[in-house]
Amino acid sequence: MINKKSIWFLTLFSLILVLSIYYITMPSELLLSTKENYNNQSEKEETTEEEETQVTVNESDLLTSLRVEANDEMVQEMDELKAVLTSKDATSEEKNDAFERMKELNSVRGKEETLEKKIKDEFKLDSFVKIDGDQIRVVVNTEELDKKTANNIMRSVQSNFDEKMYISVKYQK
Repeated sequence: MINKKSIWFLTLFSLILVLSIYYITMPSELLLSTKENYNNQSEKEETTEEEETQVTVNESDLLTSLRVEANDEMVQEMDELKAVLTSKDATSEEKNDAFERMKELNSVRGKEETLEKKIKDEFKLDSFVKIDGDQIRVVVNTEELDKKTANNIMRSVQSNFDEKMYISVKYQK
């Protein structure tokens, strides 16, 4: 009987084999021309005068980096929980707790996306929302955020929850 490990091994081995054969049979002119283009390009860059380069961070870049960071944290925690679920040594109670935590993480991520969409629809502002227990952090992409708008965002976010949440609104340029 073939088990899952054997199938995965055969699949990955065949993929590596196909890629190796493709690389070996690839025309050498293609490799040489790519290498020459790279060398010519680097020589041209060295001969040009040095120009000052300025790094500018767009507003959406900040929100995107916050989303990526939050997503990485969630993926890491999900991987740890999956390891508990697939572990042979874990008890059924540990597996149940890990499964419940995974469901909770998915639910929280859904709420965060819903709140971001709600802020976008109601206030026409790009935002990032992070829920951590009873604390909600909202980062809004705008030049200036007045107290009235921040208060309205807090009320709008709180209207989605039955229990009292601690909401902070921060703006980023």
